[in-house]
Amino acid sequence: MKTIGLLGGMSWESTAEYYRLLNELTRERLGGLHSAKCVLYSVDFAEVERLQVAGDWEAAGELLAEAARSVQAAGADLLLICTNTMHKVADRVAEAVSVPLLHLADATAGAVLAAGVRRVGLLGTAFTMEQDFYRERLAGHGLEVLVPDAAGRALVHRVIYEELCVGVVREESREAYRKVIAELVAAGAEGVVLGCTEIELLVGAGDSPVPVFPTTRIHAEAAVTAAL
Repeated sequence: MKTIGLLGGMSWESTAEYYRLLNELTRERLGGLHSAKCVLYSVDFAEVERLQVAGDWEAAGELLAEAARSVQAAGADLLLICTNTMHKVADRVAEAVSVPLLHLADATAGAVLAAGVRRVGLLGTAFTMEQDFYRERLAGHGLEVLVPDAAGRALVHRVIYEELCVGVVREESREAYRKVIAELVAAGAEGVVLGCTEIELLVGAGDSPVPVFPTTRIHAEAAVTAAL
């Protein structure tokens, strides 16, 4: 098995899910006591979030690029950025290393298309929902991407940063997300991309009338497949 390099800590709550999923999926495929070979670099999310808010994506990109170089030096054969939002700087990270970067949006688009879905609603941070870097990557695979209205985007973003990233899971927030999902479905979404790695801590298939695409699990499955 190749060694999977993880750029994590954004937030560590979802990075813990990555670690769990990578090991569970490896055990499912290989059996016995097998677990994933991986190297994790976990950043201080407060530093990253400050750069996000300031719009200093150049500095954020260099921070992750340096982490990526460390992960490669530690023996990684492939690389994951364990956050949707920071794929904003995916090109900068990929340029910093010689091992392949497994892009989360590409893996997600593949799962959506395999399910026969073409029009998806996208939930994520405001950066992911409102900027082009992620939506256009999905659109490049032939998908039509819908996002919530301004109020819905603000709610989804607030819950991610104020609750899920600090380990808080509230039933009222789950219900609020269900309403946002229902609005996307009413607007024509045939599926919903859970485009923030923390969202899977709050909602899942049972919270949506259409298929959901959990990006953390999809990314982990793609990584294990690539590593094997």
